[in-house]
Amino acid sequence: MTSAPQMPERRPLERAPERALLTDDDLVTGDAVALDLPAAGLGMRLLSGLIDMIVVTALLIVTLFVFLTAAPATDEALAWAAYIAAIASVMLVFPTLLETLTRGRSLGKLALGLRTVRDDGGAISFHHAFVRALVGVIEIYGTSGAAAFLTAMIHPRGKRLGDIAAGTYVIRVRVPLRPPAPILMPPGLAAWASRADVATIPVGLSLAVRRFLSGEVGTYTDPVRRHALAERLATHMQAYVAPGPPPGTPPEAYLAAVLATRRDRDAARLARDSELRARLTAR
Repeated sequence: MTSAPQMPERRPLERAPERALLTDDDLVTGDAVALDLPAAGLGMRLLSGLIDMIVVTALLIVTLFVFLTAAPATDEALAWAAYIAAIASVMLVFPTLLETLTRGRSLGKLALGLRTVRDDGGAISFHHAFVRALVGVIEIYGTSGAAAFLTAMIHPRGKRLGDIAAGTYVIRVRVPLRPPAPILMPPGLAAWASRADVATIPVGLSLAVRRFLSGEVGTYTDPVRRHALAERLATHMQAYVAPGPPPGTPPEAYLAAVLATRRDRDAARLARDSELRARLTAR
């Protein structure tokens, strides 16, 4: 097997381009654990959209009745203004405010356990909700949902045109989450790892390596492509580890040893800090 590249003398740490190693499905928690929440299925999105359309239609009928009743029957211009205001209020203002205040949930999404998030997994803002609602007026109500259905059916993450324009997608939040399995230390590298200087690894690079080692990178099932990716990740990792691994070390074993070492050292540091706090606060 190809040996991992050897480390040069220790130099100032560089920022590796770890961002490019993450996929769009990574939601990062405060513990730097990627929660791979899947995008909502097309069927659930259709049912959620149907609930929203029923609610909006009923609300539009009531709003039109109120607005047109309030407008004088003899003033045609005022009647048209009331008509436009009713449509804008129900189809644009209402969904925008609702998704902004609920952090990405319409009534249909609340009922089915869905939520709209940014492409990076964060909560949407007013801007995202407004763009989705604005495009939705045309793609959902203007085409009776045909444009949204076709786009969501083609897009790999089920995005409609509004999601593409806003940089968002819809996820399922009512799914069981399993903590990732711990990365084990390769026995042959334990002695080397105990002496290695392992700096703090950027979150993006750490998650990319963890996903690769746990087999979540489904695209790289071919042994040749998987080995090439392992070598690329090992090259990025070099900026944070010194010295290099023993000659002939497989890249995957090297990556596992680095993550296991960094985890164990962080756990030991946290334990020491906790013990120190306990002693300082003891009466």
